[in-house]
Amino acid sequence: MGVDNFLNSSGVETNRKSKRARVLLAAKLQTQFGEIDCRLRDLSRKGALVECKPSPPTGSEVTFVRGTIQVPARVAWSQPGRIGLEFDFMIDEHDVLVQLKRPIAQQAPRFRRPGIKEGVSEKERQLAAAWGVQVGITLPDGDF
Repeated sequence: MGVDNFLNSSGVETNRKSKRARVLLAAKLQTQFGEIDCRLRDLSRKGALVECKPSPPTGSEVTFVRGTIQVPARVAWSQPGRIGLEFDFMIDEHDVLVQLKRPIAQQAPRFRRPGIKEGVSEKERQLAAAWGVQVGITLPDGDF
């Protein structure tokens, strides 16, 4: 199956006008029977290829959910474990593909010796460099 070439229900190859993004992202389908966890495999502005079990039958009305995005859709075709969705309106697929932001965890404390120049003012760096010259060592550049 190519990026733009697909078979319609009668087995005849058709050319899709909208480009499709190949992805593997978690999503959900809301159906009249409840919510189904699924994997988004393919996405365009007009529809999506979704893997899920159980698969809603062809013609079913569902809502595709990814993060905060909710798009009403119709199941255009159905095979065991895979369905094709036709969205009720065109979407901006980039909004769906944006990774969900996770809360930033508190940075764990560092358990190591501080570097020679770490947390030192510019005046203290200059004094350390002058001392290094007197005792015959050269301090490295940067924080170590």
